[in-house]
Amino acid sequence: MLVSHWNQVRLKLALLLAIHSAMCCVSLIYRAPYHAFHIFYDVRGLHSAIAIVATFSVVALLFVFSEFSFGYFVGFYFYTMILGYLWLSPFSDLLYNHQLAELSAAASAVTFLMPTLLISSPLNRRFEITEYTFERLLTLILLLAVGTIVAGAAYNFRAISFSEIYEFRDDIRMPRLLLYLIGMTSNALLPFAFACFVTRRAWRRAGACLLLLLLFYPITLSKLAFFAPVWLIAITLLSKWSEARTAVILSLLLPLVVGVSIIVFVPRYAIPYFQLVNFRMIAIPSVAMDVYNDFFAHHDLTYFCQISLTKSILPCPYDKPLSVIMLEAYGIGNFNASLFATEGIASVGPWLAPVSALVCGLVLALGNRASSGLPPRLILISAGVLPQVFLNVPFTTVLVTHGAAVMFLLWYITPRQSS
Repeated sequence: MLVSHWNQVRLKLALLLAIHSAMCCVSLIYRAPYHAFHIFYDVRGLHSAIAIVATFSVVALLFVFSEFSFGYFVGFYFYTMILGYLWLSPFSDLLYNHQLAELSAAASAVTFLMPTLLISSPLNRRFEITEYTFERLLTLILLLAVGTIVAGAAYNFRAISFSEIYEFRDDIRMPRLLLYLIGMTSNALLPFAFACFVTRRAWRRAGACLLLLLLFYPITLSKLAFFAPVWLIAITLLSKWSEARTAVILSLLLPLVVGVSIIVFVPRYAIPYFQLVNFRMIAIPSVAMDVYNDFFAHHDLTYFCQISLTKSILPCPYDKPLSVIMLEAYGIGNFNASLFATEGIASVGPWLAPVSALVCGLVLALGNRASSGLPPRLILISAGVLPQVFLNVPFTTVLVTHGAAVMFLLWYITPRQSS
């Protein structure tokens, strides 16, 4: 009976993954006519795109046979990003060695996923805090969030619509320490506290976390800040109704299906949702790989000089952030990108990108080890915001300024007997 149950679970995961892979491609087909953001579709390249995606989809079997972990969560989002890029590449109008870039992307995905999915042995927990101290820590997180919001509001607080944020966002100026606090609090500390309160059924304090998260929107003018509370609620519900691996897959599959359904059946209402979810949340990270491949096929590599510490030591061919360089080169906004584009393509090029991805995967595996022994639901909810950040921000930036390293530490010190 147990063997039969596990076979059914794996079959269910495999079916969901197959549907998800297909829906990613369908979503990009429907997106192509709506925006000239280097998202194209031509039926003449369909056979090539299907062959590439079908071959890469074999990698999805890793998610069928792996157990849930933080790496599983982030890894699935990166799998979706690479899949999207491999679909878009045959239709791209950008001129670079697409075959080399596609092979590099697929290899990078594999070298990244192997440690993030397979390394999960617990760290030796030499430092543990008591339940009483942990409760005080959760209260301290709430107080720190309040203080950070008050400080941020002193520099910027505008309750405006999405259509207006780009008029003001580039003018926001805050001390670097405050920016770090905002990133760590909104992406790691408050989601962690929310997850702890949910698993302890402390609903009022969980609601306070969501309210505080929402208050970061008028300070940062970030769409992620605005939707973070809704996203965490959705992850919480998914984790209640299904096991963790299924919840991870559904967290992207369901929004995709909704977007495609709207554009098929009620297309006149499709643009707002499709623009925000299918395009901004899912397609843009894949487009970034296309753009970065093109730019660095014709320009000097960074050799990690985009990292502030490295830039202070080594000479750098660029005196501006990569996002600004992409804006000037392609006119498509301040275009940040994930580790596959920045620590990979931009830093070392397509030949060595798989090595860079492997190193990043080994670092991320520390999150698996730090969280080992915690309930999957707590890990899933507390990490709810981070996969989206990883898709759109360089790896080192997510670790240091957006709170991923802080999250690892919080998982490490969380009392196992009370979690």
